[in-house]
Amino acid sequence: MEENIIHVENISKQFKISKREAGIKNAIKSFFKREYQTINALDDISFDIKPGEIVGYIGPNGAGKSTTIKIMCGILVPTSGECVVDGYVPWKDRKKYVKNIGVVFGQRSGLWWDVPPIDSFELLKDIYGISQKEYEEKLKELTENLDLEEIKNIPTRQLSLGQRMRCEIAAALLHNPKILFLDEPTIGLDAVSKLSLRKCIKTINEKTNLTIILTTHDMQDIEALTNRIILIGKGKILYDGSLENIKNKYKDKMKINVKFKYTDKKIKIKDAKILEQTEESVSLVLKHKDENMADILNELTSQVDIVDINVEDMSTDDVIAKLYKELKI
Repeated sequence: MEENIIHVENISKQFKISKREAGIKNAIKSFFKREYQTINALDDISFDIKPGEIVGYIGPNGAGKSTTIKIMCGILVPTSGECVVDGYVPWKDRKKYVKNIGVVFGQRSGLWWDVPPIDSFELLKDIYGISQKEYEEKLKELTENLDLEEIKNIPTRQLSLGQRMRCEIAAALLHNPKILFLDEPTIGLDAVSKLSLRKCIKTINEKTNLTIILTTHDMQDIEALTNRIILIGKGKILYDGSLENIKNKYKDKMKINVKFKYTDKKIKIKDAKILEQTEESVSLVLKHKDENMADILNELTSQVDIVDINVEDMSTDDVIAKLYKELKI
């Protein structure tokens, strides 16, 4: 049986933060005597990840994603629980451990802004103590997989966001880590750049068996790169399994988008759930695909003057949003 490269067991993390009521009197009072409250950022979470997996770690803002990643990177120490990554306890063996991980944050740059990426790569080679031979071999591999030949000698500030992200990933992989943490890697990218970056990530994973932990709000990233998701909400693991299983749960649902002439009436449909309504449109979900569309249309036409109708299966974004609502996160 293949051993897990990441083992997280019963991890909890509490933060103590100061609090005070609004107003000058309360501000003066808190200066002399502070009151604190405890926030449970993580509440007894557990999961295992095998070598070579790409796992989507998702959840709404404030769910605990960043806290988990920081613990796995060795930046934060948990209040309780066990975390072993590639044989190391991240916060105890950080100097040795960081050589085995790469980290890319979509909104923060690890490259020097005014020099070409190749200069940043050279500096990282010295920081990580990579031999010249290993450096040249890895750089050649990354240049090919990430299509860097035309951009690695251009100053970073002159690169497009998509080009820079490819170079960021190269910088994170230069020391040949076993695990890559990707935080919102496609944020702000145009559609073409997103497709290109996803293809590069998938190629690297397949060629090197790199383990990837992906945090993102873009469900197309999840759908394109992995079928396993870990869903966290309010500091708890709420789901760990196949994306396909969640989609299958809602595969009998259909979404109808209707445009109509202006109305301020609230639309009601017996065998459908209203997702969103404006004064000139409504989106609703049928409970089952075999619902009688004629009946639905009759109900709609009795309430509004229809201009256009579009029927589609529920998207991954719709499915995840519905799951969030059901789990009350």
